Amino acid sequence: MNILVLVKHAIVSNIPIMIAAEGKGFKSQGMAWEMNDWDRYAIEEAINIKDQKGGEIVAISVGEDCERTLRTALAMGADRGIKVLFDSMDSQQIAAAINEAIKGEKVDLIMAGFQSQDLNNAQVGPVLAGMLDLPYATAVTSVKVNDDGVHITRELEGGFEEEDNLKLPCLLTVQTGINTPRYASFKGIKQAKKKEVKEVTFTPESSNLDIRKVYFPEMKKGTKIEGSPEEVSVKVIEVLKERGVL
Repeated sequence: MNILVLVKHAIVSNIPIMIAAEGKGFKSQGMAWEMNDWDRYAIEEAINIKDQKGGEIVAISVGEDCERTLRTALAMGADRGIKVLFDSMDSQQIAAAINEAIKGEKVDLIMAGFQSQDLNNAQVGPVLAGMLDLPYATAVTSVKVNDDGVHITRELEGGFEEEDNLKLPCLLTVQTGINTPRYASFKGIKQAKKKEVKEVTFTPESSNLDIRKVYFPEMKKGTKIEGSPEEVSVKVIEVLKERGVL
């Protein structure tokens, strides 16, 4: 089975984000980057499927500086990588870049993390599935490959789950907790240096995303309300009216 895994070179989640001078993006210089946490689970799930079914795992990443993330995927167990030389915050452009880069690839299953730890858009996977006219499922928490396709369980709101069967080829975005991602071993890191990483350039069409301003929201102090349940209820309604919520 040939599996394509989307891996993003994302801003480390536990450090302060710095906004670029023009106010329409983030500073890349001086920021710490790593493989998106959700995508680590996608790589691990792809490796588990390969161990059962055989085949090849191809990791693909979009970005001028995503080499380290691709090498991490290769060190974990991916067989080769594709680096798309293109930077954008537009999910549709990123999906289009991946769509262009994988032309000629034989792919049975595409996997990705449910969302990215920096932008949290959760859009690239579904948009790519639409471009490729593939069935897809998001927030997947278990995958079982069978003769007819894949049987999956996916997370819904409110603690509910849903089971589905999808025919191959298809696209899945996985949730954290679907497995326990392995750490890259010293042997894997050495082998990753020798594995193929193909570079692909991409010239996008005009973007549908218009970023007006990137900024930190104003911090507001909370309101502590005390009293009996009846008194608190009245005061809550008054506060909501003052703030234009009601």
